[in-house]
Amino acid sequence: MLELLAQGPIFLICLALLLGVVVIIHELGHYYVGRYFGAAVESFSVGFGAPIFEKKDKRGTRWRVNWIPLGGFVKFVGEGQMPGDVGKVETGPVGKRYNELGVGARSLVSLGGPFANFILAVVLFSVFFGFRGIEQYDVYAYDLAADSPAIEAGMQVGDVVQTVDGQRVRSYMDMTAITTMSSGRNVAFTVLRDGEPVELTIVPERVVRANPIGQVMPQGTIGMTPFFVQGSVEYKKFGPLGAVQKGSRETYKTLQRTVFMLSRIVTGKEPIALMSGPVAVGDAGRRIVNQTMAATEVPLADRWMALLWSAVQLCALVSVGIGFFNLLPLPVLDGGHLVFNAYEFVTGKTMPEKVQEMALMAGLGLLLTMFVFITWGDILETGLFNGPTG
Repeated sequence: MLELLAQGPIFLICLALLLGVVVIIHELGHYYVGRYFGAAVESFSVGFGAPIFEKKDKRGTRWRVNWIPLGGFVKFVGEGQMPGDVGKVETGPVGKRYNELGVGARSLVSLGGPFANFILAVVLFSVFFGFRGIEQYDVYAYDLAADSPAIEAGMQVGDVVQTVDGQRVRSYMDMTAITTMSSGRNVAFTVLRDGEPVELTIVPERVVRANPIGQVMPQGTIGMTPFFVQGSVEYKKFGPLGAVQKGSRETYKTLQRTVFMLSRIVTGKEPIALMSGPVAVGDAGRRIVNQTMAATEVPLADRWMALLWSAVQLCALVSVGIGFFNLLPLPVLDGGHLVFNAYEFVTGKTMPEKVQEMALMAGLGLLLTMFVFITWGDILETGLFNGPTG
């Protein structure tokens, strides 16, 4: 435990860098769309709590960097983000009050943050595919655990996995991206056996184990030990247009997986422990740093480059997750503001201030409860109480 706690600085640096980039881009999305429509901006804050740095620009906007690096926000004049904001109008900043913007404009402002996150993910994935490239290979069953779901479904050692749920498999991660979130669900496999396609239906079972970077969490597994098919390995880089297309597809696939995971959590088919918060992001970052820098047989320059590309991928994944999470129709989040705007569009009048306050209070309470549960799950995943695992 002491060794794990001693890595606190690495954890904090990873957390601040990964969340910092994503949050700044998210809030800039809101900010620039709001400014486009002439909205007055009271403050632009990175982090929460007391400010480390604060400066007011010529338009009266306070630009702040706060002590707690767990998010951030942009506050428009007259905008009701928190229960205490309802009906409050700040003076000083130049521009229109938030409620003076039309319903359509306010909706676009709300969408600006998540949209900026998705654009950031496309850019990061595109840079990765264009400059780093990917390694693709066919996957076959090297070994199968006794009494495993794969054995029960009829899979045999040597079977080459072609598709999972209709999606082409060209790496082990292509398969596990689906199976880890599909415990107890029928998953369609197409495998090649002696050159002939064979259709299988496998039901992954849930086990608690370490993921590829060492975080201990519940995952679906079929009990197959994979290996790459000799001669199938292909290292591929993409041109500018191909990289953008691939980056866009990867962003869309990541969003699909996020929606799929949340739907299974909401319906009780997967545990809430699968959801990740700031602690999991920082812990993933520090584990990647440890694993990469521990490969002392690799030249230091190569390790730093590998660390850079891992950070690019992780930042893109976090950006998609934050963009999607903020679209949930919960008060306090961007999706909640869209609900308020929809009410105004349908009824022709704003939602009563008392109702807004109550909704924001309830939404804040729900988010804080979720934060506590998710953070506790993230702490357990770090292995803090099981000795250092990363």
